[in-house]
Amino acid sequence: MFHLGWFLGAGFGIQPWNTQTWDGTFHGVNGRTWMKPDLYVDLATSLERANFDFLFIEDTLMVEDTFEGSMRSTLKYGRMAPKNDPVPLVPIMAQATRHLGIIPTISTIGYHPYLAARLMTTLDHLTDGRVGINVVTSVTDRVAQNFGHDQHFDHDLRYEMAGEWMDAVTALWNSWEPDAVVLDEQSGTYADHTKVHPVDFAGKWYRTRGPLNTIPGPQRRPVVAQAGNSGPGRDLAARHADTMLAHATSIEAMKEFREDMHERLRQHGRAPEDCKMVFLVTPTVAETDEQAAERDRMADLHASDPDAIEGRLWGLTYVSGGRVDFGSLDLDAPIPEVVGNGEQSSLAAFAARNVGRTLREAVSTPQPQGHRLGLSGSPDTVAAKMGEIMAEVGGDGFLLYPAMTRRSIAEITDGLAPALRRRGLIRDGYEHATFRANLHAF
Repeated sequence: MFHLGWFLGAGFGIQPWNTQTWDGTFHGVNGRTWMKPDLYVDLATSLERANFDFLFIEDTLMVEDTFEGSMRSTLKYGRMAPKNDPVPLVPIMAQATRHLGIIPTISTIGYHPYLAARLMTTLDHLTDGRVGINVVTSVTDRVAQNFGHDQHFDHDLRYEMAGEWMDAVTALWNSWEPDAVVLDEQSGTYADHTKVHPVDFAGKWYRTRGPLNTIPGPQRRPVVAQAGNSGPGRDLAARHADTMLAHATSIEAMKEFREDMHERLRQHGRAPEDCKMVFLVTPTVAETDEQAAERDRMADLHASDPDAIEGRLWGLTYVSGGRVDFGSLDLDAPIPEVVGNGEQSSLAAFAARNVGRTLREAVSTPQPQGHRLGLSGSPDTVAAKMGEIMAEVGGDGFLLYPAMTRRSIAEITDGLAPALRRRGLIRDGYEHATFRANLHAF
């Protein structure tokens, strides 16, 4: 069996997708109701019905205006803005479900370790042990400027800081011994003060005295997720993560990624099975193989539309950390060497697969995650292919990133998931009460 997650890639925000925007054919009333919980509750209950392991919620903390020096493209198409904080959404979705793990994103530049540790412990209680935390360093200068910095810290330094941030958060989570709460009614003693300890954490970047002023949650340590695929990102995951969003464009790349992470885990004194790697894919699921092929063909036709090109240029500007305005570059010139400060692995992958091409050629070619792995067809076809891939790679699962509409939710949860279960590829129920226990059940 392998694990299955859903990536809510636009966070608690307006939900654009490829050339479609918030007013696409099957987006319903999303443009008017994206800030309400209804769509996300529908998603959570559907994922639980389909026996998904977890929902992974992206977040960003800016209105990007580096592209063409304006907020026009960002706000016209709803590219990562507007967006609400995902944390208050978590207990609402948890109340509507009983087993699904829910992972909101928390930025190390936006949350002090004490605030994050207390917040996540609170959510662990409110969800009965089903919360996780996606630890990110954030990408762009605009985020850093929203928190009082002139520009963002250099990429590798951000991950050094994130490692220290995690050390501080972990120390706070451990500031109460497991048996510190005694609840002795005869003596009137709630907690044994000798088993609650200040942490006196004093690092290079963060300081916190502790102890945490709330008791440990059901998981004690919420599930930790990591999404950075650069070398420093992989090291952060190897030290701290229970699950990891992984990018790969082929079975060979998936195997190489997994082997590399297993070695890094060993170097940090952890077992390979301690961190579950879920590979980001966007399958095309339709009633028949022919209908899925037609969807792919139509998507390919739209790849060279001006709006689609603008969207990819905007995205490249974003992953550069806002250091390179791809909207100002000559589309018909070879792709220049660019030095960004954002998602370095994404920029490097873009450059590697487009050697010798012009920028226009590169951004006019559709490259959705799932198509490169052959994940297109009927539910049975896609399920069979997913099983073949995982059998060759060795695990640990997939993180699905489809369009966020009620149609796509049904195609995945009521079409693909049952086909996977019939093959015994995904769980058929939840063995344990907490997210952590279910994640490590196999």
